[in-house]
Amino acid sequence: MRFRRMVNVVGVHTGGELNEVITGGVLDVPGATMFDKMTWLRTQGDDLRQFLLNEPRGKVSQCVNLVLPSSHPDAAAGFVIMESEYYVPMSGSNTICTVTALLETGMLPMQAPVTRFNLEAPAGLVGITADCVDGKCRSVTFANVPSFVFALDQIIDVPGLGRLSIDVAYGGMIYALVDAGALGFEIVPHEARALVELGERIKRAAAQQCPAVHPANAEIHTINQTLFYGKVVATPEGKRSRNTVVVSPGRLDRSPCGTGTCARLAVLHARGALAVGERLIHDSIIGSTYVGTIAAAVDVAGTPGICATITGSAWITAFHQYVLDPSDPFPTGYVLPDAWPAPVD
Repeated sequence: MRFRRMVNVVGVHTGGELNEVITGGVLDVPGATMFDKMTWLRTQGDDLRQFLLNEPRGKVSQCVNLVLPSSHPDAAAGFVIMESEYYVPMSGSNTICTVTALLETGMLPMQAPVTRFNLEAPAGLVGITADCVDGKCRSVTFANVPSFVFALDQIIDVPGLGRLSIDVAYGGMIYALVDAGALGFEIVPHEARALVELGERIKRAAAQQCPAVHPANAEIHTINQTLFYGKVVATPEGKRSRNTVVVSPGRLDRSPCGTGTCARLAVLHARGALAVGERLIHDSIIGSTYVGTIAAAVDVAGTPGICATITGSAWITAFHQYVLDPSDPFPTGYVLPDAWPAPVD
């Protein structure tokens, strides 16, 4: 049989968050930078995202990373991040999974005990340090693009809830950060559905009431994630906190969320609660962990910010070939609101 499309992917999870990394079947897409390539895919090539992420091949709790050649002189490769509803400039969990797949499948050479290289994400260049032993990528530390705060203690009006204080920060995506305890949440698994429902309402209200535009790239704009955070507590290992991020169209990130952690670090630094050189152990709703460290204070086009590093681990779970039969009636798949919450204007 002659298939219309065949795409090879490596399944990887980090902290319980499922990603897939495309390793074959897509040669390249137009664009000089990864941001250009992401824009082309979003506007002219979105059938690939729909083919892989919509049912019957995909699912709502999944992301896909497309590895592509990079024209950046300092990058070993580039990647574009595709989520259920949209493309994002940067993602920490997707970075950790992509690095693990590239190294453990031999697409990039692995060196023990440490492998170093750069990847180009749509948001910019990301430095990679991978701890490698006996062919296994044991952990990945990435130096993220700069993170910064848009607003602290911003009051918004959320339908059905009323007035709410949020912080707004960028860590590779733009987040509304909410004190979970102030709303009666402990960030535990049985609260998942309630957190998702409220988090989507908060995101929609915040996006309308708190305009946010990246000072160095106006095409990165609008709050698109809600992060619920717990108290920071002192432990023998260092400062620690829980968090969970609501990913549209309505589910929780299973991992501690890398870009969300960077946004949290930026807020804590702006409040004087975390200094340069300090780290935060960030736990997810299922107990998986990333470690975030403030590496430096920086200026982002006139806005104070930080450079942060995130460390986490990933594990390969599967190797797949997705194919499209020419007679398949669902070449770009479908979504149903029993599993995919319907969009709300």
